Amino acid sequence: MKRRDFCKAAMVVPFIIPSSVSGTNAPSNRINIASIGTGRMGFGDMRSCLYQGLDKNVRIVAVCDVDSKRAMAAKKTVDDIYAKELGQGKVDGVQVYSDYRKLLERKDIDGVTISTPDHWHALIAIAAANSGKDIYLQKPLTYSIAEGQRLVEAVRRNKVILQTGSQQRSSVYFRKSCELVRNGRIGKLQRIEVVMPTDHGRADAPQMNVPENLNYDMWLGPASPTSYTEQRVHPQNGFGRPGWLQIEQYCRGMITGWGSHMYDIAQWALGVDAHSGPVKVKADAEFPDRGLFNVHVGFTAEAEYANGVKMISHSGKAGVKFIGTDGWIWVERGSFNAHDRNIFREKMGPGDAKLMVSENHMSNFLESMRSRKDPIAPVEVGHRSNSVCVIHHIAMKLKRQLQWNPKEERFLNDDEASAMLDYKHREPWTV
Repeated sequence: MKRRDFCKAAMVVPFIIPSSVSGTNAPSNRINIASIGTGRMGFGDMRSCLYQGLDKNVRIVAVCDVDSKRAMAAKKTVDDIYAKELGQGKVDGVQVYSDYRKLLERKDIDGVTISTPDHWHALIAIAAANSGKDIYLQKPLTYSIAEGQRLVEAVRRNKVILQTGSQQRSSVYFRKSCELVRNGRIGKLQRIEVVMPTDHGRADAPQMNVPENLNYDMWLGPASPTSYTEQRVHPQNGFGRPGWLQIEQYCRGMITGWGSHMYDIAQWALGVDAHSGPVKVKADAEFPDRGLFNVHVGFTAEAEYANGVKMISHSGKAGVKFIGTDGWIWVERGSFNAHDRNIFREKMGPGDAKLMVSENHMSNFLESMRSRKDPIAPVEVGHRSNSVCVIHHIAMKLKRQLQWNPKEERFLNDDEASAMLDYKHREPWTV
């Protein structure tokens, strides 16, 4: 066909462009994700992202871990699953990194999952935000409140999406319970009871040679230097519970490990989850000699909100109980109960407050990456939930009642408590 005749035909016959070229599944619309931290939680987050992304044109293209054994295992897992699920034969497309900074230099990576020890969360997440990457960040959001404030600022300044790994928000049990409380189905809320598990066990700290596959100095990062022992870091074989979860330099214990989940639900029901917190906190905790392990074990605490609602916390089977003038609701993972179970069958009315619905936490994050709308657990929510945990931890250590200004995020007339809102980071790992 001559060019002149072709042009005439093009004016009356539209081009048919396949959806695979122009739609969500077009190569140009692919979302590339990297997984930073591929250990016990990171491996699970990576697999969740992989499977939830299969039908959303999302692909994991890189993994990063300071332990090369774990990084290589993650690469093999991703390559093998893609080979099976996509029917492409042998796949070797995932690149391995040991330094997250090198990974974040890649312009083709759109987002990251971050599942490292708690003391690393803020540094990596802020760097990711500054490089324009969207973020799925394991809870607790940060180790300190000051770090959380800086992360909130970085996320909003760079206009990136951040989903906190508070997956209970993507459970119908927790969402329905919070909606019922907000809409007065148990009358006026008077008290909240928050229950979380207890740490246990003991660990000795014999000095050991650092494994060749582990960059231990990088693992320590902002924490003060100390000799290596396997129970300080993570098992070299398998994905058993790592020792750092019970060492205060890297984690505050169950008050943040489970508290970030349970206080999040308490504040969601209260309607203060993104902007406020308690005004008073006191706590008493046990810190027995357990060798290397030094986080709290059993504890009790009491907090109060500006509206007079009291929140009682203690060790036990994890869950949250809301007590009102006309009844109560208990919610835990996988179930809920109430003074009258029929309230769970009630439909919300046109004037009732309705909470965001998410059926899968990782899927909600990936959908937010496309829509550019906040996910169900955005950065402010993660920060405020974690702040409740950290305030409780400071009260445990000081053994006295603390006055907290949630608007200004500072303690009132207590320099000792205020000094604990951050810690001295080891150079060059500062935020």
